[in-house]
Amino acid sequence: MSRGVQLDRGDEPPAGGVAATFAGQPLVLDPADLQGVDVAVLGAPFDDGTSHRPGTRYGPSAIRAADDGGRWGRPHMTLGVDPLEELTVVDYGDVAAAPGDLGRSHAALASRLGEVIDAGAMPLVLGGDHSLSLPTLRVLGERHGPDGYAVLHLDTHADTADELYGVRISHGTPFRVAVDEGRLRGANIVQVGLRGTWPGPELFEWMRSEGFRWHTMDEIVERGLTTVVSEAVAAVAAAAPRAYLSVDIDVLDPAFAPGTGTPEPGGLTTRELLWTVRQAARKLDLCAADIVEVCPAYDVADITALAAERTALEILAGMAARRRGEASGPTA
Repeated sequence: MSRGVQLDRGDEPPAGGVAATFAGQPLVLDPADLQGVDVAVLGAPFDDGTSHRPGTRYGPSAIRAADDGGRWGRPHMTLGVDPLEELTVVDYGDVAAAPGDLGRSHAALASRLGEVIDAGAMPLVLGGDHSLSLPTLRVLGERHGPDGYAVLHLDTHADTADELYGVRISHGTPFRVAVDEGRLRGANIVQVGLRGTWPGPELFEWMRSEGFRWHTMDEIVERGLTTVVSEAVAAVAAAAPRAYLSVDIDVLDPAFAPGTGTPEPGGLTTRELLWTVRQAARKLDLCAADIVEVCPAYDVADITALAAERTALEILAGMAARRRGEASGPTA
């Protein structure tokens, strides 16, 4: 059985190559070729759920293009494992998004997610706006039940609005809609990085009534990132046997991620985010992951796309270390 089309020869420099797949991995377009795959990277190029700056539909291509051409090997300096050697990773292309019709785009994503999960692989979705979490939550709820998975959500915003500007389905509502539909239990989600002026007291009260748990940036400053992340990951692990990791790139401070639709000052550094997702992927049995809200039109020197691409690689590295049994890297 074919493993897809290899678009680079391995010795080409970053400026070379025929086309960009994620980390130079084979392109797979037939669901039959997903058998035996560990991770399928899937682009979701739509931003019709955006309420502020548009352009995240170009996020998947920008994240793929941020690859530095290191196809000769990517051993992780700390973990001592090369995730692209330990795991079978393919690029499953992009969802056939329907510009102007968010419902059709969501349905297309749900269909592709089902193909990946049914093949026994983990989908790693590159967004696209954060409304894509709703079809993900729906598919996970169908496959595993609302008690069968938990969510670790890294974001500056809670995305729990009942509606935004009169719109029920948007990038600010996926976790509220999923709970209302019975696809997700509020007690099975932990959010890290919240800050700014939204949501307000009424939404936080609803979240509290549903069992949501969250950690603000102020708490991270006061108690330390290591403590907060360790508690968040432990809570997710205790809630369900598998986990969905959702990363909104605006959890980063705009100094580290200017290319996003709704930036909010006072966030994590890139170094802190990479460490956080690595720890999560080492400790949790991930059933899905995504990186959303990369908006290339507002990026500077591609630093947001680069941060997102490295975030994806750190997730894979954590998964690889978990599989190998917490391998340790070289020491001085």
